[in-house]
Amino acid sequence: MEIAGLPIPADLVAGYARCGITELYPPQAACVEAGLFSGKNLLISIPTASGKTLVAEMAMHHQVASGGKCLYIVPLRALASEKFEEFSGKGLRIGIATGDFDRRDDYLGRNDIIVATSEKVDSLLRNRTPWLTDISLLVVDEAHLIDDPSRGATLEMVIAKLRHRNPGMQIIALSATIGNPADLAGWLDAALVESDWRPVDLREGVFFEDAIRFAESTREVERKSKYEDLDLVLDTVAEGGQCLVFVSSRKNAEAFAKRAASGLKLGNPVLAGYADRIRSNAATDMGKTLAACVAQGAAFHHAGLSREERQIVEAGFREGEIKTIASTPTLAAGLNLPARRVIVRDYLRFSAGEGMLPIPVREYRQMAGRAGRPHLDPYGEAVLIAKSEEMVEELFACYIEADAEDVRSRCADEAVLCTHILSLIATGFARERDEVLGFMDGTFYAHQGESPRALSRAVHRALEFLREAEMITEVGEWLEPTEYGSLVSRLYIDPRSAEVIVTAMTGQKDYTDIGLLHLLCSTPDMPTLFVRRDDIYLLDRFLADHRDDLWMEIPWDAGEGFDRSLKTALLLADWANEVAEDEICRRYNVGPGDVYGMVESVAWLVHASRHLAGLFAPHLAGPIEEMELRTKHGIKKELLPLIRLRGIGRVRARRLFDNNLGSIEALRAAGPEKVGRVLGQGIAARIFEQLEGAREEIGEVSLEQSTLSRFG
Repeated sequence: MEIAGLPIPADLVAGYARCGITELYPPQAACVEAGLFSGKNLLISIPTASGKTLVAEMAMHHQVASGGKCLYIVPLRALASEKFEEFSGKGLRIGIATGDFDRRDDYLGRNDIIVATSEKVDSLLRNRTPWLTDISLLVVDEAHLIDDPSRGATLEMVIAKLRHRNPGMQIIALSATIGNPADLAGWLDAALVESDWRPVDLREGVFFEDAIRFAESTREVERKSKYEDLDLVLDTVAEGGQCLVFVSSRKNAEAFAKRAASGLKLGNPVLAGYADRIRSNAATDMGKTLAACVAQGAAFHHAGLSREERQIVEAGFREGEIKTIASTPTLAAGLNLPARRVIVRDYLRFSAGEGMLPIPVREYRQMAGRAGRPHLDPYGEAVLIAKSEEMVEELFACYIEADAEDVRSRCADEAVLCTHILSLIATGFARERDEVLGFMDGTFYAHQGESPRALSRAVHRALEFLREAEMITEVGEWLEPTEYGSLVSRLYIDPRSAEVIVTAMTGQKDYTDIGLLHLLCSTPDMPTLFVRRDDIYLLDRFLADHRDDLWMEIPWDAGEGFDRSLKTALLLADWANEVAEDEICRRYNVGPGDVYGMVESVAWLVHASRHLAGLFAPHLAGPIEEMELRTKHGIKKELLPLIRLRGIGRVRARRLFDNNLGSIEALRAAGPEKVGRVLGQGIAARIFEQLEGAREEIGEVSLEQSTLSRFG
């Protein structure tokens, strides 16, 4: 099917032609025939690299040309940024929404396409963002994540709310790994487009005894080392390909990358440049190790790396310079990094309380789907590694020949149901018990025929919790949000977290940093750090000296959950007290990415706590507001006046303070030349531009006040 004959703008057709795209792949053509351009809902279940995103992009341009507005939902912020870049520069206005959860972001309504995470869209719905009513096409990327234990219910409720609000809206759901696509398509009233076609042939096999065994052939692999995984990489690189190696842990990823670097030894000026960029920003031994690996053509990739480090690794791999990446499964969750060979080395993963368990088939398919770069590789290979003859057959049966697991709804989970029911009431989607149940009847959970009685009981228990917490009132059948309930819904925090915070704050007379941080780390919304045996001494020693600084009672049977929350709080307290990043990483056995992740999570909870304190504990609102800035920037209280200046972070603010320039008045008195000697003339000039602007604003306020006083 020729792209030039499709009902999409001519400049988009020309842009595709410049990239060599003039015809549709067979699955893409099937989408057109199924009603892509006539407003039909579609569930597109086709392999990775078969062109799902291009189908969605064409549909969005067609909608905008017809006066519509499009929303593209992704599961990860990193993927949102990738899609934003991919859609930009093609004649439409593109917006991206991944930030604060209590903002309406009305300005985004000026865009033709808005890319956002499901959590951000949920928060926009809670804050009654007006432009959401204008959405005429909803694209749901990675739709199988409706089954995800942590975010699946949010995605399902977002789809249900948008369908309820915009009944004429077209929906295009995209996924490569659904075991029961007809079930999900039925809920969406969508035509199912299903195909196994790929632009690059995928060969799936198992490596054992010096050869990869495929279903109908065998490929010998030259053994150059005692490591099977390394030999598989060297084999691919020798013929001009690249490799992704998926392992079960960060430690394993780093260990393999070091081994691969020693085996590859591909040092060249381009790799040296990537390594220098990583090394110049590396504040930890992990960063230095990564730089050393990259210099030889290998890398590791996981959530412990900083954002900059991950971006450099991804860029080096896309450019073909980095030949292999060892990664935890995070890399398989949407980022566009295909390789000729994907090695799924570790198919067992540790699960707390259960030991080592096999990974799901769906996860294997996500990894295997990365094999084969369109237009670059003649084929793609996905390879598992067996330790015995019996295991070869077992791996074929359990992964290569197995169907992906069915997608199941997560909406009946009481742990998340309270949040979504409060949202329904606070935003007016439902105002009676029967309306709440009626709305839930439109969910995927109800469509799957799960027990209506079980859902009804879960809904009633959630309503009872909200009523007892005084987040809603109930008169007869009428449900109304209280000021507290409306605030919790807008702040986008779990009602259970809000109750923990409010209960502790209302009985608290004195503010302490660690008291607030430990409280927030004890809520359901806050991820916490794993506690090692070596950490127990540190925690016990802290409790011996600071037990009275905590806002929460220490239970007599305090277990791992308490230890995890305390360890996380201590890390965050160190961050806010300007402990060096490398020292934090060493002290708590984490990576820079972990530190930033914890800071990002708690910063939002501190922000929410400030608003809750304004309602229930006004005496704590001021110090919590200061802590909001301190956790965001990682600074002591004395740097607060400086951090409000644009371009001044924790390092520059500390440098100014240590040079007796710790206030706005001191900066003005010192002048640009002296400040320039501390920070550089360019930064000093920008600071004084801001100071002049602030002086003019102060002058305008004074003039306005004197004018008002003359008129009484």
